[in-house]
Amino acid sequence: MKVVLFFNNLAEQFYSMVFKKMFFVLLLFSSMVFSQTSPSKTEIDSVKLKAQKITRTESPVILNSDTLFFLNNTISNYPAEIRALNISEKLQKLKDKYNPIVDSLYSENKASYFETKLNNEILFITTQNDADVINIPLNVLAEYRLKMTLKSFNNKPDLSLKQGAISIGFFILTLFGLIVIVKLINFLFKKLTISLSKIERKFLRKNGYIIKYFIPKKTANIFVFVANIIRITLLVILFIVYSPFMFSFFPWAENIVVLFYDYISTPVKFIFYGFVDFIPSLFFIIIIAYFARYIVRVGKEIALDIDKGKLEFDNFHKDWAMPTEKIFSVIIYAMALILIFPYIPGSGSSAFQGVSIFIGAIISFGSTSAISNIIAGIVITYMRPFQIGDRVKINDIVGDVTDKTILVTHLKTTKNENVTIPNANILLGTITNYSNTEDKSIILHTTVTLGYDLPWETAEKLLLAAASNTQLIEKEPAPFVLQKSLDDYYVSYELNAYTQHSKKMPFIYSEMHKNILNIFNDAGVEILSPAYMAARDGSLTTVPSKLKPEDKSPLNKIVDHLTGRNQEVIVSNPKEEK
Repeated sequence: MKVVLFFNNLAEQFYSMVFKKMFFVLLLFSSMVFSQTSPSKTEIDSVKLKAQKITRTESPVILNSDTLFFLNNTISNYPAEIRALNISEKLQKLKDKYNPIVDSLYSENKASYFETKLNNEILFITTQNDADVINIPLNVLAEYRLKMTLKSFNNKPDLSLKQGAISIGFFILTLFGLIVIVKLINFLFKKLTISLSKIERKFLRKNGYIIKYFIPKKTANIFVFVANIIRITLLVILFIVYSPFMFSFFPWAENIVVLFYDYISTPVKFIFYGFVDFIPSLFFIIIIAYFARYIVRVGKEIALDIDKGKLEFDNFHKDWAMPTEKIFSVIIYAMALILIFPYIPGSGSSAFQGVSIFIGAIISFGSTSAISNIIAGIVITYMRPFQIGDRVKINDIVGDVTDKTILVTHLKTTKNENVTIPNANILLGTITNYSNTEDKSIILHTTVTLGYDLPWETAEKLLLAAASNTQLIEKEPAPFVLQKSLDDYYVSYELNAYTQHSKKMPFIYSEMHKNILNIFNDAGVEILSPAYMAARDGSLTTVPSKLKPEDKSPLNKIVDHLTGRNQEVIVSNPKEEK
């Protein structure tokens, strides 16, 4: 098209120049023929003036072989020929994209000149000099050129019967081609599906534990599923690209087809050019992520060596190594994310910032307890109140520590119960560690209340005897008895004994209490509240060794008869029967 316009302009310019020069020569020749004397100065000036008017250069602006208007040499250093050619090329280029439904063609006043625009793109400029040359107002000239351009843009070739038949013929031919292509694609993929179906289904049983959940149940194998996806994708792309091409043969559908292709190409171009523009930022992100990962890996290697005892630092415990490594990794990745964030596509948009603020608000308001547990977990880690495997007492819960995380701590109680305690509750509560002692020994203690009528020497002797008979009680240091208080009716004696088996405390306490009962019963000493002694109503003693069968109450005799204890007493005392 540019070549045609160039040769048209060249021919018109050649014709104009030749005609005007010939006319100028004829004028000179006529003056020489009809004048026998030399021309006067006034006559020569008159001839020159006419020649200047005739030889004034006018270059046409042409669109589709139709001259819209003429341009004159009114702009310095910008010949009218080149100016007209540039405007013609731009008009021809933009006319193919012009859609009267969505596009706007108008003139805009700029004080000393008018800009004729298509949307926001300038087509040409009409200056005051252009108007002065032909002696008409500037706004009238600009409006005239706009109307001529708009008329040419809206001028569509009439659809004759022959042209309509040709368009319909091309449409039917392309429709037939579309049907053939669709049939061919389905045929090829049918053959491919048959070949892929020969692959045994055991491939899915062996290698497709996750993949099998994402494919239809009737699919023989994953290859058939992927092939169907590819076939459907090809057909969709074919219909999107090929359908506008079918209607492009009709002049009335030209704008619709162009608009449709614009709708398709705009997002594709946006994604493609956006990805191309994102490539430098992508390299920057990859470099930052690589260095962050490298630093984290080095920190992890150091932490593992500290945890295994291969590397030691003063005042840094081994159990601090892995928690410190996790905190260090979080800090490094957070710093890397801060550096990467500005290079993420769309990070500067208001929508992205709004979503970020919304997510931050949700995390802030919804994770208050979680954050407090995380902070408490970090504090507990560096306080080192207990380790995994220790027997501890936390808020009246006694058990062995089985696991501790940044959020919670897990205990296994003496009743084989799994208890989960939030770290914030642990930090606010009381922690008793039975395992973390310097000499690995703890003191077990139990309290017995005895009356004032029992000498304290006897009480201490009996309690120490019970302790010495208890298993897992240390001989050294020796057990000891403390008189805790002198109350109104009794004296409180506390038996203290050492043991290194803190995890067997329930068993040791049970054995200790059994031995206390046995020793005191054998000695005939009641472990009763003195208030019971003072208010005795004639009932017999509660010491089993001092209680005879015939002295029991009627109710106790009935219970013994029902449980068979009476026969045991009779068998054990045959002489008394006689």
